[in-house]
Order: sequence, then structure tokens, then C-alpha cells
Amino acid sequence: MAYPGIATLYVAAITFVGVLLGNTVSSTVIRFVPLLREQPQPQLFMFQLGLNVIGGLLGFLVGLYSFNKLVRVTGQMERVPLLDKIAAILGVIVGLGVAMLATVPFANLPGVGVPVRIVAGLLGVLLGIGFTMSAKQQIANVFPALGQSALARSSSPMPPGAQLLDTNIIIDGRVADICKTGFIRGPTFIPGFVLQELQTIADSAVPLKRARGRRGLEVLNQLKTEVTPPVHVLNDYGDGDNPNDPVDLRLVKLAQRFGAAVVTNDYSVNEIAKLHEVAVLNVNELSNSLKPVFLPGEELTVTVVKEGKEPGQGVAYLDDGTMVVVEQASGYVGQLIPVLVTSVLQTRAGKMIFADLKPVDEGHK
Repeated sequence: MAYPGIATLYVAAITFVGVLLGNTVSSTVIRFVPLLREQPQPQLFMFQLGLNVIGGLLGFLVGLYSFNKLVRVTGQMERVPLLDKIAAILGVIVGLGVAMLATVPFANLPGVGVPVRIVAGLLGVLLGIGFTMSAKQQIANVFPALGQSALARSSSPMPPGAQLLDTNIIIDGRVADICKTGFIRGPTFIPGFVLQELQTIADSAVPLKRARGRRGLEVLNQLKTEVTPPVHVLNDYGDGDNPNDPVDLRLVKLAQRFGAAVVTNDYSVNEIAKLHEVAVLNVNELSNSLKPVFLPGEELTVTVVKEGKEPGQGVAYLDDGTMVVVEQASGYVGQLIPVLVTSVLQTRAGKMIFADLKPVDEGHK
């Protein structure tokens, strides 16, 4: 986590570098442009001051932008195994050292010496990292203590491609059927604090809440016994877990630390995961994407179950739960009638279809 003091020092340092670059550019321009050298000293000072200010402003903007990127890259580097980090550092040192030694004869060549050494250094670093990364296991064998320590610290309780279930998706119950179909692949885990929350709900004094919790426990047992691969309870949360955080936030942070995806049907969990750049498998979005598409003018046959909010409207539902609002159908409650689609409204909760009664003369064609 980045601290404000570090951010301030970093941005101030980059701003100072920008000022120095602006001063260097102004001095170089004055040296090589005779017309500027002939100007009075106050004007030269204002010219240099202006370039210094421009350089400082550019440095300030670059500092702000690069610090955010640096924090993001650092967060991603925390998930890189320690052995890979050690191999990369050795590659940089070895590659750069060999490149500098090999280009010593070019050091004093005017005009080309510095560019040749820079290019050789870059190539040496790339080749060195490639070599040491391919030989990291041999490095671990040469230094057993170092290798064992690195492997121990880089081990993760979850393999790549793992998924974490939240409380709501377990209570919902559809995840069990989805797992059986094979759409959700890879190892699936439920954190211990999610299981604890589920047990608390199941022990609630509120009957509806207690029923939902017990249903969630039944679904969880089904996931552990009837789904392949089975769901495992995860009790190793790694460094950085805060028990005082809300369960949803702990779940998202856990997924972020181990590079896992979150399976949910909860809107708030979905948004928190997006803020933390965590992959989300939203069951509601999957359900909405699987619903049939209806175009204006298509014919449906529906049963009106109740009157709508507006005068004359009737409300019907498709087999997948999609609401159909039929104009001038309030007198057909309980009847199966043909309707024509007029428009489709997409909402966060799903689709709503608006329709009119099909004219009788068209029904007899």
C-alpha cells in the first residue's frame, strides 16, 4: 500500500528532475543559438525561467502518472514467486556486467561509444534475464537454502485459475447447477470467513434469514459432494487480510492477492471487484445473456397473471421470469392470449418486454 509521504517525495523528485532538464535545455539552446546570446541578460533569465517552469510542470505530471503505474506494478509484483524475482535480478546483473565488459574497446570512440554501450547493455539485460529465468531451478539446486526459502514464500494456497464463492451466490443455489454443467471450470474455494457468515445466517432468529442460511449450507454440501472438482474451504488468507474489514471486501482482496476470480450475483461485490481490478463471474449477467432475444413485431403467447400499474395494462411472465407488460389486457387475467412485441427494455435486473394484444383478424389468418 502506498503512503502519502512516499507519493509526495516521489513526485517532488520527478518535478526537480524536470526543472533540471528544463535548465539544461535552455542552456543548450542559448549556447547554440547566437541570436539568443545577443539578448539582454534579463530576457535570457526569463527565457531560462520559463523553460524551467515548463520542465517542472511536465515533471510533476509525469510523477503523478508514473507513481500510480508504479503502485499498480508493485502490487502485481507481490504475486510473482520469489524465485522468479531472484532469477530476474541475477539476470540483470550478469547481463549488464557482461555487456559492459564486452564493449570496453568502444568506450572512447567519439560519437558511437555511448550508444553502442547502451544498446549492448539493453541486449545483455534481456538475454541475461532470459537465461537465468530458464535456469532458475538449477540456481535453486546450487543454493539449496535460498531455493527452499524462495519456494516456501512463493507457494500459494490456490492454484492458477481458481475461483472464490461469495455468500450470496451460495444461498442463491444456481451455482451448483452451473458447476455441474462445466461452465465454471478449475478449482473452486469458499473462504472460511464466508462459511462463518453463512453459519451465522443459518443460526439467525429471523425465520426467513435462517431458512436462507440453511439453504446455503445445503448448497455448499452439494458443491462438496456432487460437483467435480469439489469446492474446498480455504483458511489460509495470506498476508494482508484484515478481519475487521467487511466480508465482501475481504473476499475481493483475497482474490486480488492470489490472482483468483470471484463468483457472485451481488451487485456491490461486482463493483468492489471492478475497483480492485479483480475478475468477476456474475451469474446474473450469465443468466441475462442466455435469455432469448425478442424483436418488435414478434408474436408471443402468454398468460396474463395480474393487472399492471397503469390503467388497462396486464402483466405476464415468460418461463425464464422475464416480465411482459401487455397494453389493454387487464380484462384477460388468467387467460392465454397472443401478443405482439412492441419494445424491449434492458435493466440491471433483466429485460422487460412491452407488447400489444394481437388483432383478432390476424389471429384467424
